[in-house]
Amino acid sequence: MKIVDARVIVCSPDRNFVTLKIETDEGIYGLGDGTLNGREMAVASYLSEHVIPCLIGRDPFDIEDIWQYLYRGAYWRRGPVTMSAIAAVDVALWDIKGKALKTPVYNLLGGKSRQGVLVYTHANGKTVDETVASVRRYMDAGYLAVRAQCAVPGVASSYGVPKGGKPYEPAERGLPSEDVWSTERYLNFVPGLFERLRAEVGHDVHLLHDVHHRLTPIEAARLGKSLEPYHLFWMEDPTPAELQEGFALIRQHTTTPIATGEVFNSVWDAHDLIRKQWIDYIRMTIVHGGGITHLKKTADFAALYQVKTGFHGATDLSPITMAAALHFGLAIHNFGIQEHMHHSELTDRVFPHEYSFNAGYMYPGDAPGLGVEIDEALVSQYPYQRAYLPVARKLDGTMTDW
Repeated sequence: MKIVDARVIVCSPDRNFVTLKIETDEGIYGLGDGTLNGREMAVASYLSEHVIPCLIGRDPFDIEDIWQYLYRGAYWRRGPVTMSAIAAVDVALWDIKGKALKTPVYNLLGGKSRQGVLVYTHANGKTVDETVASVRRYMDAGYLAVRAQCAVPGVASSYGVPKGGKPYEPAERGLPSEDVWSTERYLNFVPGLFERLRAEVGHDVHLLHDVHHRLTPIEAARLGKSLEPYHLFWMEDPTPAELQEGFALIRQHTTTPIATGEVFNSVWDAHDLIRKQWIDYIRMTIVHGGGITHLKKTADFAALYQVKTGFHGATDLSPITMAAALHFGLAIHNFGIQEHMHHSELTDRVFPHEYSFNAGYMYPGDAPGLGVEIDEALVSQYPYQRAYLPVARKLDGTMTDW
């Protein structure tokens, strides 16, 4: 079997997605996701101009060799654009191999380690009452784990809270909007939110919270300590992880579990975080972390230090990546939890898929490969539209981490 063609499909069914389709001389094709939120066309160009010409004529079964060729052969390694492009190729090749062997991808990764993949979803509100009600709705829908976010009183815009009554979607068409941030008001507010949640919804549901990189290490330590009575499943991205040693300070002061890594591109971004056990969950996603091949190496390394996976799963990943994450999570031993942010109905029609949700767990399905297709006729109706994530400033106007 040889690769005879590959092309990039960029579409915007409610939000932008970059899809790579690799075709073989035996009529089998594979799909990979190369979406990089707010920088989609950089990955599309990298694939079209620099990667696809190097794929033609290769054996798609040589997944490891092709991965190493694209990583080591480029000389300029890592970074979100390069690793997202490599991931698109890698996942498409796993899809091809599964289809060729007539088996789901999880069987290629060692088979099932569990019956289903535990997932969490997003509850939010403009008030504490709204957030409590949102958590209850997801519990009633069968979720066993829920991330809770709430608007902070006195702050004009808050991360994780939707605008205009629509489902939360951080990417906005047009130029970047500006959010306002107050660390002091946030730190004073959040413990009370979770005190109320535990009083209202009890202690059986797993509760999670995303700080979204907005605190210094000592501020994050204070927050983690104040949240200990409410035993969160995790506190996510408490501080920017460029300074990995910062997590050592957080770990010294709190037993609240820590998750980070959705912006990571390689295992080296988390090397010290994992081996020094400064985190409990690694969130690097398949699409931004170089694909299944590299994430398998990362997960195996993390397992040595009792660190589990908790992959990013927001709508800036297409259903192709969600399927890949579910196959991956079903197979590896040190799986922890999978984020599940619902795609729009239109996105699900563009990317029909085999995966499903039931009673708190998701299942990848048993179709050969990943079990995801793309409706190319429908895609043509939804061309790319420029969109960005917001930026954030403190109350005095200083740029800060969004």
